[in-house]
Amino acid sequence: MAEQPAGCDEDSVDVSVIIPVRNCRDYLDRSLTSALVQRVKKEIVVVDDGSTDGSADLLELYSHYHRGIVRVIHKKHALGAGGPRNTGLEHARGRYVFFCDADDYLGPEALERMVAMADRNGSDIVLGKIIGHGRRAPVSMFQRSVDRADLGESAVYNSLSCFKLYRREMLDRHRVRFAEGQLIGEDIVFSVHAYCHAEVISIVADYDCYHLVARPDGSSIMQQPASRDPLGWLSMISKPIELMAAHVEAGPLRDHLLRRHFRLDIFAQLGAPFLAADDMRRKEIAHEVAALCDRWLTPGVEDRLTTTDRKRLAALDDLDRLVRLAGIEAATVRRRLTGLRWEGDRLIVEGEAALEGPQRHGGLALVLRSRQEEGGELVMPADPVGESGFTATIHPGELSSGVWDFHVAVECEGVIRLARLGGERDGGITRPAPRLVGTVIALPYFTRTNGNLSLDVGGHVLTVPGSVRLTRTRWTLGHRLILDGEITVGGGGIPEAGAVRRLVWRERHTGRERAERVVALPGGVFAARPAIGRFAPGTWDAYLELELGGPPARFRIEADAGMVAEPRSWWRGPVRSSARPYATAGKGRLSTVVRKLTPMAILRRLLGGSSC
Repeated sequence: MAEQPAGCDEDSVDVSVIIPVRNCRDYLDRSLTSALVQRVKKEIVVVDDGSTDGSADLLELYSHYHRGIVRVIHKKHALGAGGPRNTGLEHARGRYVFFCDADDYLGPEALERMVAMADRNGSDIVLGKIIGHGRRAPVSMFQRSVDRADLGESAVYNSLSCFKLYRREMLDRHRVRFAEGQLIGEDIVFSVHAYCHAEVISIVADYDCYHLVARPDGSSIMQQPASRDPLGWLSMISKPIELMAAHVEAGPLRDHLLRRHFRLDIFAQLGAPFLAADDMRRKEIAHEVAALCDRWLTPGVEDRLTTTDRKRLAALDDLDRLVRLAGIEAATVRRRLTGLRWEGDRLIVEGEAALEGPQRHGGLALVLRSRQEEGGELVMPADPVGESGFTATIHPGELSSGVWDFHVAVECEGVIRLARLGGERDGGITRPAPRLVGTVIALPYFTRTNGNLSLDVGGHVLTVPGSVRLTRTRWTLGHRLILDGEITVGGGGIPEAGAVRRLVWRERHTGRERAERVVALPGGVFAARPAIGRFAPGTWDAYLELELGGPPARFRIEADAGMVAEPRSWWRGPVRSSARPYATAGKGRLSTVVRKLTPMAILRRLLGGSSC
């Protein structure tokens, strides 16, 4: 969409991008440019919160050169970002608003994709995937894109930052605003209130929408140690919890939302912040946590707690026990992959794992987590080897289709610590070859970013290796080309006859496809009789499509040049047709050129030839 001209009316603005600025000059160019390149009808409302580093002058330049798009509002310095964001919201004219911090930036297609999602579904809130650069970014809610996410069933409430797309009419109707006069948590109050009134919540997870950036000098509010003071956080979080409870009646939904606050806001203060505190502050932290438990911890919430948090709950009057639990949680899980191989249809995983420090673990297990199924998890027993070694056996044929990530679980005093496996491994370990297990292709691999071990069951993210070769071709009646061939998959595996779906011919220039029936026989043999005489003119490439437990897998049909049938031509009424099967140069893959000549085309060709 083109940028709107100066003086546009309210209806022409899709998104108001609201950016509070406080001494962020070094980051402003990137942030503002990322907003300006968005292909939506937009305005950028920048609220300068009393900057003293030249940010105000730079903003005036942007406002001058982008009249009607960039609007700058100057204010005296306030405590926290809540006030400036509220000011920006009061001046916004867009159908939607998006809050962006001045040191962060948007992906080039972020608003276009989020607005499309919102318009398609009538969304009040759209969460766009957040990527962290030196800062932790939320991940649980971005496993897949969702048109309509259920607040009580999904993980959207885990994300209480304000970096989302909001329908402005919903915010104004319910007076959803930021808390003012506080350094931390002002966006939590805003987000909780917005979630309570949102009728439709959507997720864009297939694009990096928002880039969360850590300043190298650690000068942003959320990077400073004081922003995570445990007592300050426990005091702050009471307000959004009360706000949520005022809008959501007691029951499963409220318990689901309260679980988030206990897990990420309340019991989290009994982890690393608790270890860093002295004895007096530890007693105060435990007291504040106990008070919040007395107020809000229902049986429904307790049922949803992790094992670790239940143990913390039971130890609130035992500071030494809380310290030990915090130490276990903070300890590094040292792990190493020492062996990885196939034994028949079983994948054998060997490794070592232990908690760093004086803690003694009580047991080891291998945990597989599905990327496709929210909450999909399998715990595989591990046989102990020595003090910290283990061996586990995976049966890929028993796993559901999808990508499974490997973790090692270390138990200590009833607390389970989980860590990805494979990034640290012995030098001689290589990726095992893909293997056909029954009717399913299993592809072990190491992830590109961190080298962790995963298993692709069905070929969701990896290309399925295989070979489809012709053994004979010949013409038969009806201008059909008989194809006989053989199939191998995953390094020599023979697929069952039921795995062969169809023969697909794809026209190279238009992308048009024709599907033909295939007869599959035991032993990886197949036969087909495509009606080449019915093909439209063009160059058609041949594929065999198989069902191997995941998305349909296509393999180009390979052929030796001497095995391909001779060209054939025929007349159908006044039209002369021809088909020339051939093996492509290089890899020798089966294709067919089909031509049709009408009498007029033949005449033009003859006349053209005689004039030369």
